[in-house]
Amino acid sequence: MNTHTWKCAIFIFALATYCSDALADGSASDEIAKYREMISDGNPAEFDEMRGEDLWKKPSGPNKTSMQKCELGKGEGIVKGAYAELPRYFPDTDRVQDLESRLLTCMTTLQGIPEKDITSKPFGNENYKPDIESYVAYVVGQSKGVKMNVPLKHPKEKEAYEIGKRIFSYRAGPYDFACTTCHGQDNLRIRMQDLPNFNNKKDSQAAYVSWPAYRVSQGLFRSFQWRLNDCFRQQRFPEPEYASEMTIALAMFMATNANDAIYAGPGLKR
Repeated sequence: MNTHTWKCAIFIFALATYCSDALADGSASDEIAKYREMISDGNPAEFDEMRGEDLWKKPSGPNKTSMQKCELGKGEGIVKGAYAELPRYFPDTDRVQDLESRLLTCMTTLQGIPEKDITSKPFGNENYKPDIESYVAYVVGQSKGVKMNVPLKHPKEKEAYEIGKRIFSYRAGPYDFACTTCHGQDNLRIRMQDLPNFNNKKDSQAAYVSWPAYRVSQGLFRSFQWRLNDCFRQQRFPEPEYASEMTIALAMFMATNANDAIYAGPGLKR
């Protein structure tokens, strides 16, 4: 059993222990908070960050080019602090892009990888780890400790924010759900998981800056696009296309509402 597997096993055992205690004394939120604090110095997402950094510098794709010339908004090749200022408008694509859509642009234009080869399987499982997910882990890790400062100046940035705001409140599907169904008021919970209220600035900030994250129950690093897709799944909506305008708009709305918070990802989730 490798180091990564051992660490995951320990985390899952610790979570089970804490959840058992929580059920006994009725303080689930407090116990889960203690669990997260206990393991906060050993997030397995570090392995994904390291893999992402190695891949970032390695020539890949048909063009045998690295990602070191990828422009994430702070200048060619600058990764430090870039995630804290995304999504944003990019003149070369004439559109607002979040991290994953921007990485997709770099992988297709710099490395020459066909877009369909990336978007057909953008999320990992126990047997498969896509490069773009590792790139995400590396880039977000380079903004840890940086204050969120997503721009809202360009007309297309403002438009994306307004679209994202409307989508967040849009009710539809077989259960007439919206994002606000779970995230529009205080003191809501799914099982033992407290749900952040995005009408509350503090909740918005705390929730956003903890993603992307390592999911202990799955033993996998998960991107923000994956998190949004999973929410749509739970609403019984069709799964959004990877790096779609809709998910970018949602990310713009949520990221802008998190401005001034200190980015703390990659996070660690149950």
